[in-house]
Amino acid sequence: MSTRRNFVKTSAKIAAGVTAASVIPGAVSCANQANNKLVIGAIGINGMGFSDLRAFLGQENVECAAVCDVDQNVLAKRVPQIEELQGFAPETYGDYRELLDRKDIDAVIIGTPDHWHARIMIDAVQAGKHVYVEKPMANSIYEAYQMEKAAKKYKRVVQLGQWQRSDPHWNDVFDYVQSGVLGNIRTVKVWCYESWLRPPGPKPDAAVPTGVDYDMWLGPAPKRDFNPNRFHFNFRWYWDYAGGLMTDWGVHLLDMALAGMQADMPNSAMSAGGKMAFMESPIDTPDTQQVIYEFDGFNVIWDHAMGVGNGDWRRDHGLSFIGNNGTLVVDRGGWEVVPEGSKDSPKVEPVARIKGTGEGLKLNVENFIQGIKNKDRNTKANPTIGRSVACMAHIGNIALKVGNKVYWDHDNKQFKNNAAANKLMTPDYRDPWKLPKV
Repeated sequence: MSTRRNFVKTSAKIAAGVTAASVIPGAVSCANQANNKLVIGAIGINGMGFSDLRAFLGQENVECAAVCDVDQNVLAKRVPQIEELQGFAPETYGDYRELLDRKDIDAVIIGTPDHWHARIMIDAVQAGKHVYVEKPMANSIYEAYQMEKAAKKYKRVVQLGQWQRSDPHWNDVFDYVQSGVLGNIRTVKVWCYESWLRPPGPKPDAAVPTGVDYDMWLGPAPKRDFNPNRFHFNFRWYWDYAGGLMTDWGVHLLDMALAGMQADMPNSAMSAGGKMAFMESPIDTPDTQQVIYEFDGFNVIWDHAMGVGNGDWRRDHGLSFIGNNGTLVVDRGGWEVVPEGSKDSPKVEPVARIKGTGEGLKLNVENFIQGIKNKDRNTKANPTIGRSVACMAHIGNIALKVGNKVYWDHDNKQFKNNAAANKLMTPDYRDPWKLPKV
């Protein structure tokens, strides 16, 4: 069995196609060289963006100079909390472009809804900033590829919020799977059964809350009247802004399947699902969905059900790597191995549950900061890794939308002989916002 360090190094090189170009040439790592301080800004600080920011401020020699949010109520809540964490209040903005204009900021956190990730990330690297962007990388396949290209073109360190890549027990799982002990692995099951994730009930359109720049919140998304069900946390259940549970939890968990199997894009996908449990809910995305992805030599099966807590192995989320000799079961809490064969003659030694550390987010932020300091863009959750799993999730959703099996053309980066599926790869941006092209 390879060591965790060697496995991470090898798989990261395979995923990123590392060459000497992955090292940032010349330019300084931090704007404030005198005390080696990393100065950051944060764009979108209501939910996960604020969790990310707290993780950054828990690191040495990091300070937050500015924050941006289109909701003044969020700024009013977060600024005192940030001041308590670092001893002074950051400057505030309602337009992210003004924050990016600041020359004293080295890196930015992007914690906005998904439909904003591509535009802001590409603007940020063009402005010379390093970027920590929440998952999924993008709200479309086209955007994900453009973001990957932008990170390479502008030679900035970009880290995805796929923090499980930095969590030690997941890397131990990858080592074990790669060791061959489980035998031939033909199937990887991935599931998310979260009982607390229940979609909202119907609500009428309403006046835009005081302090909210709703037109800026919509940005490139279609113009719509304000509805509280589509705002803040619940944005993820509407196609205009996100891809449902598939791109929310799915990106985290499917990423672990790709890492364990050292895979990139699937050859094909077929999906079934829809609104099957919460019929009264106005959400667009499915509350129930299954996808079968075909790779060379194995399948990955995705399964989700909103409002239900009993998934495979009585866990509300996780993966099972199913081999001829045994099955490895893993979730955020830890992992174990259940052997094939009899109790007296197992085909592989059982492994009792090994608990995780729960420090994935902290370590992912630390890995990003080290990448900046070392001028090394090959981080553990780099843009190639982010692009791969974001596209995988979108392929599953596109298969559901078109209603038939879709086949991926790896060479041409599009679907084979499927005009309807190819049309869904690229979003239509609302004026005056333009679709990013690198």
